[in-house]
Amino acid sequence: MGKLLIIIPTYNESQNILLFLEKLYESCKDLDFSVLVVDDNSPDGTAIIVKNWMNDHSNCHLLNREKKEGLGKAYIAGFKWGLNKDFDYFCQIDADFSHDPIYIPSFLEKTNDFDFIIGSRYVTGGGVKGWGLLRRIISRGGSLYSKIILNSKINDFTGGFNLWNRNVLESINLDSLFSSGYSFQIEMKYRATKKGFKFYEFPIIFTDRVKGNSKMSKSIVFEAMLNVLKLRFKKIF
Repeated sequence: MGKLLIIIPTYNESQNILLFLEKLYESCKDLDFSVLVVDDNSPDGTAIIVKNWMNDHSNCHLLNREKKEGLGKAYIAGFKWGLNKDFDYFCQIDADFSHDPIYIPSFLEKTNDFDFIIGSRYVTGGGVKGWGLLRRIISRGGSLYSKIILNSKINDFTGGFNLWNRNVLESINLDSLFSSGYSFQIEMKYRATKKGFKFYEFPIIFTDRVKGNSKMSKSIVFEAMLNVLKLRFKKIF
């Protein structure tokens, strides 16, 4: 099926990262996979925990970045790291248990027919647990807004649990991506579909984090809304 790189961006995830790695490794035990944790110089010791895990797991790697520059920059660094190796597939996943790694093998099965897989909350069988009404409206509204403005068939534009075929990442000019926050997820999916790549939305149940703090803010929401308009009216190729 090919070699898989699972990329986990972290900032202050010391309360979650060890338990998450344990669950991830159990969920993917039958796969040919490696893990890359991209840490933005977390002051809470996240990287130290990862290094200790690496002592007993040779397929786990750590990419230390000097400062926090946003989700997009972290993922681009992770993609480039993996593209310089011989990985065939790249999975994006959060370390706060909002994305259940048990779905990853099913994502991979779909790569026989599709170029990238979206872990979707907004298709039949998908959903969200633990969010209040306002957060649900912001998230669902953000995806619907993106779908309408970008004239796309994607239902979950803002979700961050995705799996990419190497060919997709190689075809996208990663250095030209201008989104640094959560709108990075929107831009990646939009660019991939504009290139003609086929996607599949796999239903997932998203569970709000129990430990640690959410990175979501009003400025991130505003950036996403603005960047969707930029994507719609900007020549991106």
